Amino acid sequence: MSEIEKTEEAKVVLGALRSSIDNIDAALVHMLAERFRCTQAVGELKASHGLPPADPAREKLQIERLRRLATDANLDPDFAEKFLNFIVKEVIRHHEAIAAEHSTD
Repeated sequence: MSEIEKTEEAKVVLGALRSSIDNIDAALVHMLAERFRCTQAVGELKASHGLPPADPAREKLQIERLRRLATDANLDPDFAEKFLNFIVKEVIRHHEAIAAEHSTD
C-alpha cells in the first residue's frame, strides 16, 4: 500500500472516530442537561423545606462512588473526581440562588 493510500485510509478512520466522538459529546450534553433538571428540582425541594444548598456527606459518598466507577471503567479516578467537583460546584451555586429566591418570597 502506498503512502497516499495509507494516508487516505487514516483519514477515513479518523473521520469515523471523530463522528463517534461527536455523538458521545451530544449524548453527554443531553445527559448533563437532564442531570441539571433533576438537581434544579432538588434545589427547589431543599429551599422549600429550609434544607441547606450543600450536602457535604452526600458529596463525599458520591466522590467515593464515582472514583470506584471510574477505576472499574479504566478512567483516571482523579479526572472523574475533578469532573464531579466541577458539576457539584455549579449545582450548589444553583441551589444557593434558589434558596435566596425562596428567602425573599
